[in-house]
Amino acid sequence: MRLGRYRSAAARARFAVAYDAAMAALPADAEISDVDTAFGSVRAYTWRGDDGRPPVLLLPGMNAGAPMWSDNLPGILESGRTVIAVDALGDIGMSVQTAPIRSMADQAQWLSEAIDGLGHPRVHAAGHSFGGASAAGLAVRHPGRLASLTLIEPVFTLRWPPASTFAWAALASLPVPRSWRDHALAALGGVSVAEVRTPSPIGSLISVGSETFRSALPTPQPLSQAQLAGLSLPIYVAIADHRSLAGGAKAAARARAELAGAEVEIWPHTTHSLPMQEPVRIGEALRAFWDRVDHTSRPAVDDGGAGRDRDRDASGSTIDRSVR
Repeated sequence: MRLGRYRSAAARARFAVAYDAAMAALPADAEISDVDTAFGSVRAYTWRGDDGRPPVLLLPGMNAGAPMWSDNLPGILESGRTVIAVDALGDIGMSVQTAPIRSMADQAQWLSEAIDGLGHPRVHAAGHSFGGASAAGLAVRHPGRLASLTLIEPVFTLRWPPASTFAWAALASLPVPRSWRDHALAALGGVSVAEVRTPSPIGSLISVGSETFRSALPTPQPLSQAQLAGLSLPIYVAIADHRSLAGGAKAAARARAELAGAEVEIWPHTTHSLPMQEPVRIGEALRAFWDRVDHTSRPAVDDGGAGRDRDRDASGSTIDRSVR
């Protein structure tokens, strides 16, 4: 049975130190909970806000965990909504996997169960990188769980990532010299090696996580035309204009063509690490998006994808939110 695991007890202890240091950068008033699912216990951090609106669920990229949102949380919390950040099952963090996650359907299932366990009928799901792929998979399979979907540099979702990504990811997970791993992490993050080596809590967490943890996650495939066409909930897509792992301009073009009513934006002067590079502006964009959704959307029914309501204006016309 293949599960995400730390390489040794010593490795886990080393990771815990880096994790605690990174968590110290997050707002301190979070409620901590461990939610049981069929695939394991999910660690969730909740910052309470207005319970009259759907909360925001933040899904991290690989090897990052909930602490990756430290730069973004202050801006996101300005929305006044309840905000939840989780450590993904099968990846680094304090979630504990107990059953293999063999497919993106399994990935969507544990997310749906975690949302249920946290006591929320629907959430605004926002994911970066692999977290974006997970959020998209949840939207395809459990659309009624979501008030909206935010995809920030979502790998595998719209296009395959560059072939080199697989090699860099494999290298980062191996017990190789530190200089090799630094180059791999720089390539995966779309940053320079110097930035990887610049001390920071989240940078150290990602580096230590890649050295100490062996993940067990399914490899997504880009969503089909039919799957994209079936996503009728409000969607915001943010794509980097340089060193994008989500597919760059071609991914943005596909989103505009096949995601009805989606807001699609290419962010200038950014790379795959977009949310960390533009925390203030991305926070402003997301708050405005969620405000629009809460003002115009009506609840959907989780029918497994058979029937989905489109986001409509007062006249009943489908709203085109594309950013060109």
